[in-house]
Amino acid sequence: MSRRVVARAYGGPEVLAVVDAEAVNPAPGEVVIDVRAIGVNPIDYKLYSGAFGADPDVLPMGLGSEAAGIVGEVGDTAAGPVGPISVGDEVIVYPVSESYADRLVVSGDSVIPKPASLPWNEAAGLLAVGAAAVDTLDTANVGTGDLLLVHGASGGVGSFVVQLGRARGATIIGTARPEHHDYVRSLGATPVSYGAGLDDRVRVLAPDGVDAVIDTAGSDKAIDVSVDLVRDRSRLVTTVPGPRPAEAGFRIVGALGPEGMEPRKRARVFLVDLAGNGDVRVRVARTYALTEAARAHADLRKPHAAGKFILLP
Repeated sequence: MSRRVVARAYGGPEVLAVVDAEAVNPAPGEVVIDVRAIGVNPIDYKLYSGAFGADPDVLPMGLGSEAAGIVGEVGDTAAGPVGPISVGDEVIVYPVSESYADRLVVSGDSVIPKPASLPWNEAAGLLAVGAAAVDTLDTANVGTGDLLLVHGASGGVGSFVVQLGRARGATIIGTARPEHHDYVRSLGATPVSYGAGLDDRVRVLAPDGVDAVIDTAGSDKAIDVSVDLVRDRSRLVTTVPGPRPAEAGFRIVGALGPEGMEPRKRARVFLVDLAGNGDVRVRVARTYALTEAARAHADLRKPHAAGKFILLP
């Protein structure tokens, strides 16, 4: 038997439960992962909140898209993006479904070797946000000499946009709460505070406007300021879908279907190499036991320390 977390209904974190699941052997092309750590992301609670609809046929709903662990079994012909997979390999798995579990059966295509230098907690929190950041930077065509405005620069995706944008040669202004300004500076961006007067604060740093904007916050203020400041509206990108950014001309990145995932899958090996070499950092804010998933989601919905939340089976 294994344990996994499911949403039994639509609602808040109180609908989550830990349930037993029968062990399943890997089919050809699949591997079994004994999970050591699981990444927690806002999309996890949004799925059962009803924000994207409330189809009763998908209940109970498994949660989670990323994890890290040790290969326990390997099905026939199973191989990953970088080659054969063996029992005992330490790996990162992304994208997957229902990763809130202590044992996973996943396609070999989702399995990337974990560098020995990368701790389990950081490995589990790397790829969902890192791959999303690469997708936004590619969509905004960010490169050397660009002045980039990042909304939500201390968040999971935003912090990677800053790190990877700097590596591409961009200069970055990042919006964040004052208590996160030191963290944003440590990533290589100049921080500015949210709220009234944001336009003026950014104008002090960018009197002629900015080349591109990547929004991970989704507020009306972020949208308005971005439209006012960007010189080329084709370089407005957001990870937060909705009518307002669409009407303002933002390119929305974040489709969860197969086509939308392809750019993110292509970024995985590159990101793991960067993290293994210490060229990008995953900041872990808090860890929780797998049985505390509901508390983790409740805390994630409130203001909290910068960094990823991680579940530990």
